[in-house]
Amino acid sequence: MKKLTVIQVLPELHGGGVERGTLEIAAGLVAAGHRSVVISAGGRLVPELEAAGSEHITLPIAKKSLWALRQVRVLRKLFVALQADIIHLRSRLPAWLCYLAWRKLPAHKRPRLVTTVHGLYSVNRYSKIMARGEAVIAVSETIVDYIRTNYPDCFGPQVRRIYRGIDPAQFPRDYQPSAEWSAQWQQQFPQLVGKKVLCLPGRITRLKGHLDFLDMLHALVRAGEPVAGLIVGGEDPRRMGYYQEIKARVEELQLEDLVVFTGHRRDIRDIYAVSDLIFSLSTKPESFGRTVLEPLAMGRMVVGYDHGGVGEILAALFPQGRVPLQNADALRATALQLLKEPQLPAENQQFLLKDMVGQTLALYGELAS
Repeated sequence: MKKLTVIQVLPELHGGGVERGTLEIAAGLVAAGHRSVVISAGGRLVPELEAAGSEHITLPIAKKSLWALRQVRVLRKLFVALQADIIHLRSRLPAWLCYLAWRKLPAHKRPRLVTTVHGLYSVNRYSKIMARGEAVIAVSETIVDYIRTNYPDCFGPQVRRIYRGIDPAQFPRDYQPSAEWSAQWQQQFPQLVGKKVLCLPGRITRLKGHLDFLDMLHALVRAGEPVAGLIVGGEDPRRMGYYQEIKARVEELQLEDLVVFTGHRRDIRDIYAVSDLIFSLSTKPESFGRTVLEPLAMGRMVVGYDHGGVGEILAALFPQGRVPLQNADALRATALQLLKEPQLPAENQQFLLKDMVGQTLALYGELAS
């Protein structure tokens, strides 16, 4: 493959699945000898991106406003000046700005246009831009179905399913925390000692199923099970009312001594390792489900609602953990069964970072040639 210049475009680089995927592809490009450029409004991940050999260009493309349209001309000039071979668009607003810039270029000067559909966006003309790439990456079969159903005129061989993946070295099977970490953890959360720990990771937003989790925990406690609940994730400053609703539900169920809120944590791998069951209870289907894949890869049991990308991952690696959407009886029974008779997930051979990077770079090369 000839040396390529690939520009990835997204709103910001603060953190999250889209941002992490962008850095992973950027690192793969550099490792393969290509030129990697990322355009965003900036964020805390920029130093990590640049340290790995990519270039970053800061533009105000994160907020919807008429001022954002001023960046169309800037982007058009950048595409030409950088002699881009590929433009990879990862979010709707930057995708529109880049598309408007791209289509005004002479046909012989246009880079090839790639989009990734990362989410199950609201179905409208604004979202349709993500299905209009010359190649469209779907991060799961759920996303393939979403494009086929909602934008049939955009569906065709240009839609490629490339699963997101993880590095087994980051989430090794049978990983155990250090003695120092374990001692600090027990000192910080002594109420978890001697309990079977049920963990719900993810930012505290209404769609993540915290109330379902608490109701299940309460039912297990009433049945005499020695369990405790671990809610891992930061509160959304815009939705503090929901956080207070969860806290009130904990008090109503008299679970104050059995539920721990950790806030945002960077040691999620260690937390997975000390949890007996990890849950994914989003009431809206997710496009993929990284917080399901990570613990499964470590050999930890996961229980989740059987829809969207979460259902896909569980079907492949741990079908015992699938539960019908918001079926409280099935959720409680599945959790109880796995606590009494633990089972090992299958080894992850399907959702690997090296495959995601390799397939994406192969797509770039196919388009550029």
